[in-house]
Amino acid sequence: MGRYTGPKARVNRRLNFQVYESAGAVRASERKAYPPGQATRRKKLSNYGTALNEKQKIKHYFGLREKQLRRYFAKARRMKGNTGDHLLVQCERRLDNAVRRAGFTITRMQARQGVAHGHFQVNGRTVTIPSFQVSAGDIITVKNRPNLKELYAQLTASAQSYDCAWLAMDRDELKAVVTTVPSAADISLPVNAGVVVAFLAR
Repeated sequence: MGRYTGPKARVNRRLNFQVYESAGAVRASERKAYPPGQATRRKKLSNYGTALNEKQKIKHYFGLREKQLRRYFAKARRMKGNTGDHLLVQCERRLDNAVRRAGFTITRMQARQGVAHGHFQVNGRTVTIPSFQVSAGDIITVKNRPNLKELYAQLTASAQSYDCAWLAMDRDELKAVVTTVPSAADISLPVNAGVVVAFLAR
């Protein structure tokens, strides 16, 4: 899932949620009451199908492969408290997600690519791992190169910035500060984590 390059609008329709943010996906994401090619109603999803859809939401939204998601789940099971919340908080703390949530980029795929290409630094050190887990007090900045500064100044000006309680963004300095570790209330993806936990625990 980390390198999904297929039709994004199809995923949006199937999951009935705006997982991918590109303009093409937005225009073509409307899910009709009948499947293409036939004027017949769609069948109601089974419990298994519903749980699978919720799991796929997480994978597509955060750009995870199955193995990565199950690794997060295994770690969440060993932690005290709600397993579903711990699972989603680990996803939310990914560096590529923090970059997107801060408003450095327009889409999550841009954020992932930017991190992988070494465009961002955490506490002054270049990080090229999109799954890097940010912590409270971390400072995320664009690498000090004129071409990158210009690129992300343009992207930041046109990107949607989220009302994110755990990140403080300085657009002029192209800097984001992780003010606190995100909690379950800060999760950016509306998903039934309990269903996903039950699915992965089978």
